[in-house]
Amino acid sequence: MNNHSQLQSSSQLFAQSLALTLTLYSGLALSSEHSDPEAVQPDEPLPKIYATQFQTETWGLGIGVRRGDIPFAVEDDEVYDVLPLIKYRNDYFFINGMEAGVHFWKNDEHQVNLYTRFRFVDIPQELQNESQSQAFDFGLQYRFLQDAWEFDVAFMSDSNKRSYGYTRTQYHWEYGNWYLNPYAEFHWKSADFNQHYYGLDQYEASGGIEFNAGIKTRYHLYSNLYLLGKFGVGRIDDETVNLPTMDTQYQFESFLGFGFFPDFSNKSTKNKATKSESRAPNSSDSEFIRLAHGWATPSNLNAIFSWQTQTDPYNNQFTSVFYGTRLTETLFNFPIELYFTPGLVWHHDSQVQSNLAEGVIAIKAFYTFEFGPRWRLGVAEGLSYVSSVTYIEGSELEEKGYKPSKLLNYLDFSLDVNMGDLFNNRAMDKMWMGYSIHHRSGIYEKSSAFGRIGGGSNYQTLYLQWHF
Repeated sequence: MNNHSQLQSSSQLFAQSLALTLTLYSGLALSSEHSDPEAVQPDEPLPKIYATQFQTETWGLGIGVRRGDIPFAVEDDEVYDVLPLIKYRNDYFFINGMEAGVHFWKNDEHQVNLYTRFRFVDIPQELQNESQSQAFDFGLQYRFLQDAWEFDVAFMSDSNKRSYGYTRTQYHWEYGNWYLNPYAEFHWKSADFNQHYYGLDQYEASGGIEFNAGIKTRYHLYSNLYLLGKFGVGRIDDETVNLPTMDTQYQFESFLGFGFFPDFSNKSTKNKATKSESRAPNSSDSEFIRLAHGWATPSNLNAIFSWQTQTDPYNNQFTSVFYGTRLTETLFNFPIELYFTPGLVWHHDSQVQSNLAEGVIAIKAFYTFEFGPRWRLGVAEGLSYVSSVTYIEGSELEEKGYKPSKLLNYLDFSLDVNMGDLFNNRAMDKMWMGYSIHHRSGIYEKSSAFGRIGGGSNYQTLYLQWHF
């Protein structure tokens, strides 16, 4: 199994970069429809292709733990991952957990998508940082939707052109607080795909067909809070499982977590949610542009929050621009606004690094309060991908003995003040000035999707945010 640690991380970098970039740029196109089978008004008919609330809702944010069986001939039998999940869609693209796509063409029932999907490689945890063989692979998808049924087929490839494909059938069903999503899919894998990911480039392998089936479930707990679950089983083809590297033919996986989604739990909140969440993109203040400039710090979040921040001796800096579109004005019936917010970050060259780019997608919450002028607290969760690892991040990971990952979890913490209130000028009422912390990390070694690293980077920024 030591040879698995020699798998190259290049198999994930190109696909991750392209997938995140497509999602980022597509985020500038908006969706103005948030509907539900029971919540819509008579003059707002539900699209005929949708049969459940899950299909009609356009946003969500969750996190949970995935457990996967290890099929290789090693001592460990299972591996665990912490996975953050984002759901967002509009007329141009969609993100749904570990998959995303940009529509080349679509109508009410058919779609052709530029598509990406995360491919898990379940190996022992201690090998995952060096291997980093999991990836967002890239390809084309055809999708057919008919009421509660959904059928799709995709042709995929990793960045080294190891090809595979799949076809999937799934059904959406809701009753009361329950949502169930049974699915079944076949994977067609090429010989070079099996030889690399199962034969570990030591043993010749032929192409094969893998079968996967399972059920995803969601239970509404309270208001915007939902419990998430999944159980699935996969069967590896006979020839592949007979490779000397393999130990078992069946792989079981499960997931348990929680998430935040639109609340349609009763008549009053349904009508309220429909009214507040279906605001058109040109509604007042429903969008924003944020311009920021940031300075790197070697301090961790605890030190920053304790006002014990150290200065980066090389003065590494970046400039960023973020766009935001409002998802809802309320969360748990509190005046907490949620925005979908993609961003581009340009890291300036310095004595120790060259210019490099960063792309971000996130969902951010704002809570407004008055203390003299209006103030807002903000927190965002999402994904960040860099074209090259920054010095402030790479030096910390090298010191800890980690191989860096270009894809990491993203957090943003902010405090801003309304400039119209601050200067008693109504012409500046839509402008906010603030401070934020731009944070990338691997979630304390808990996620192989982020290279199973502990650590990351922090930047302190000053920004102007204009709503329109």
